[in-house]
Amino acid sequence: MRTFGAFVQGMREHKKISREQFARLVQFSQHTVASIELGRRMPDKAFVELAEQALDNTGALRKAFQYLNRNPGLAAWFKEWARREKTAVSLSTYECRMVPGLLQSEAYARALFQNAVPPLSDGQVEHQIVARMERQALLRERPNVPFSFIVAEGVFRARIGGLEVTRGMLDHVLSETEARNVTLQIMPTESEFHACLDGPLRLLEGPDGRRFAYSEGQQNGRLINDLKEVVPLQQAYETLRSQALTPSESRDLLERIRGAL
Repeated sequence: MRTFGAFVQGMREHKKISREQFARLVQFSQHTVASIELGRRMPDKAFVELAEQALDNTGALRKAFQYLNRNPGLAAWFKEWARREKTAVSLSTYECRMVPGLLQSEAYARALFQNAVPPLSDGQVEHQIVARMERQALLRERPNVPFSFIVAEGVFRARIGGLEVTRGMLDHVLSETEARNVTLQIMPTESEFHACLDGPLRLLEGPDGRRFAYSEGQQNGRLINDLKEVVPLQQAYETLRSQALTPSESRDLLERIRGAL
């Protein structure tokens, strides 16, 4: 991203266009333009097209954009799963540690990465955030794909990053789960039954009908494609859905948690 950003900056300066003027031409904020030029933010296709028009439409930016690594902040063991997410016809997630990545606010994600041990550099934190925000495009770009989330109640009651970050996170989750294709259920703390005590779980169905699961722990993750393993995990998830609060009950609880802050 730094190389691409420097390329954009070099072309802009060659045209003797200030960053402020360029921001107006590409219809992005000056802060966003600066972040792209400094390699802290992944540009999207709209930015590239508008930048091309502002910089003589040579095609150079389009060509460079094709080779840009769009997953610089994803863990190596997660990249295959992230690739399959993009074409999945259904996605299901259970989380008991943190808000699922697809539903995290930027401030909440930043707080998570700033808590990493050993500490991440500022550049590493930015790369992680860019990758996470890029992944979230799935929710906006795939309105016909059903997304199911089951999240432990304690995740929403934790105050990672402080009170303001928590408020923003809850507002963000409430907003992102309004879409008809996104279902959020909360697993209540006082429940006597729990089908996924072994930990977080992700499931997806590919366009060819193949089903996959993914489990993650400390410094590792595992993509599971053996049906003998995937089927029991699917059964566990479906059982958990019946044990969790309904989507309506879950939203009511989330709003009460937010209102109490």
